[in-house]
Amino acid sequence: MTARLAAAFFLLVKLLAAATAQADELRPAFLDLREFAPGRFSIVWKVPAPGNMRLAIHVRMPESCKAANDPVRTVNAGAFVERWNVECDRGLKQERIEIAGLRTTPIETLAHITYVDGSTQVARLTPDATSLVATGAQTRLDVARTYFLLGVDHILTGFDHLLFVFTLVLLIKDRWTLLKTITAFTLAHSITLAGASLGYISLHQQPVEAAIALSIAFTARELVHDRDEDKSLARRAPWVLAFAFGLLHGFGFAGALKEIGLPANETPLALLTFNVGVETGQLIFVAAILLILRAISTLFDPLTATPLRAVAYLIGTVSMVWFISRAAAF
Repeated sequence: MTARLAAAFFLLVKLLAAATAQADELRPAFLDLREFAPGRFSIVWKVPAPGNMRLAIHVRMPESCKAANDPVRTVNAGAFVERWNVECDRGLKQERIEIAGLRTTPIETLAHITYVDGSTQVARLTPDATSLVATGAQTRLDVARTYFLLGVDHILTGFDHLLFVFTLVLLIKDRWTLLKTITAFTLAHSITLAGASLGYISLHQQPVEAAIALSIAFTARELVHDRDEDKSLARRAPWVLAFAFGLLHGFGFAGALKEIGLPANETPLALLTFNVGVETGQLIFVAAILLILRAISTLFDPLTATPLRAVAYLIGTVSMVWFISRAAAF
């Protein structure tokens, strides 16, 4: 193996470490408004906390909305949380809500509004689109677009899910076998995503997140085994492994979707388009990884076991750090 090949793979290792280290920092902020009486809303505002720092973003309500009490502030699961009530003289419909300071941050904000008549509105705010107009209801196209983009965004910023898929791509060399394995993973997490989101099945989120980290460590362990060994199930039938762990990862997706909420009048459409968004993001990621690996193998010497083993140990280390930190949060 040439020095250039070694440098390329160590660069890949470094990028992977940097991406996984930023997983918590890139979580979106979350704004939840619930109308409990005409013109009166309870507000929950969650801001991700990189370390002990609070991002300088704030909710700017319309001038017609006045705070009914001082915000109650807490820190929960790596996020600063504020709760307060507002009274809006003209209601909230057709009024503009802005996230001040969002333009200068790398994160997004998910806004969810529930009105007293049961209608809901979900919006995805970005540094390029920092405000929304409360419409009171959304068209089916608006719902589909919003939840599709939420699904794509969730998988592409869900570094634990991506790391599991990345490990599968490294583990499986036959493209037909890889296709079957990714399909099994997709089918499995679609089942538990739908079941958990609709309330048919339920698991506590913290143990699920810890178990997801273990699933990554288990798959990374297979990478350090001899490629010629066909005794393990992961080598003989990786789609079985992917399906089993996919059921687990589906609960992780459902946890994010539960926090966002589903519109009561368009639940099937929102669930379907969110799942399609997740799958689209996953396919984009797999295609990008395959292209990168193809380019590396074309430009440099064939891949040897040494850089692959280094990547496997890095993945295993990162996943076990996640497991320990998540288990400690029980």
